Amino acid sequence: MPWFPDFANAAELAREATRDSAYADPAAEYLHALNDGEARGLERAWPGEVVVLDPRAGEIRGHRPLRHFVRTNHAWFAAHDAAVETVATTRTDGRAVLELLVTLTGDDGESLSWPVAVVAESSSEDSIVFRTYCSQLPVAGRRPVRPAILAPRDEHPGDVVAGYQTALDIGDVDAIVGAFGPDGYYREPIGPNREHRGAAELRAFFTERFSDGGIGMQSCAVTDDGVRCALEYNAIRWGSQTMVPQAGLGIYERGADGLLAAVRGYDDVLPPAGR
Repeated sequence: MPWFPDFANAAELAREATRDSAYADPAAEYLHALNDGEARGLERAWPGEVVVLDPRAGEIRGHRPLRHFVRTNHAWFAAHDAAVETVATTRTDGRAVLELLVTLTGDDGESLSWPVAVVAESSSEDSIVFRTYCSQLPVAGRRPVRPAILAPRDEHPGDVVAGYQTALDIGDVDAIVGAFGPDGYYREPIGPNREHRGAAELRAFFTERFSDGGIGMQSCAVTDDGVRCALEYNAIRWGSQTMVPQAGLGIYERGADGLLAAVRGYDDVLPPAGR
């Protein structure tokens, strides 16, 4: 009998290879889609449902809205000569957090650096949720309130990260500075130009931040690989004033000494008006 190529089987093998690659690093697959302006890889990998929770575009649910979002984001990246650098990836079973530094040309022609983090969480083989966290100040010139996107969960960090969160909650400057290693730093969400490194700079920064008391947060999701802990949270209190719950993400990177080598924030949380 004449031999014919098994195109159907070859196509299925290609789809399986695409899915395997996407499952291995879902956040990177999402980034590739944004860079290429093409959502088909995401749709092939997760044919059930793809949900995007984005601080600029809101909630995108379903394949057709996903295609529009990906094309629009790609066009925006191209218009601003965007270049994307991977900072770090934190991964556990079912969840991955990708930290990025996006270099853009602003409307004034100046170059700017924009920290962005993407959380990919999949509860089934067919569906996935991508949650993006960042400050909009570098690109929009303002810091709008972002309502909570996750409900509080009974997930809490441990070790030095737990100590940091306790100090943050009660506004203890000594304890929070002591959680950092000698060269540890805190990077504000608005970019690497707002980095506070070493005990003296950290003390000055947190003394000002805690002038009215600590900052209360609800823990929503913890992704911890032993080196970095990614905490998705809702900020609910600043000092003595309660706030509308606001979504954010913090990355806590441990040094060899077990203290914090770095804390990187991704949110638009501001103190209440009148503070």
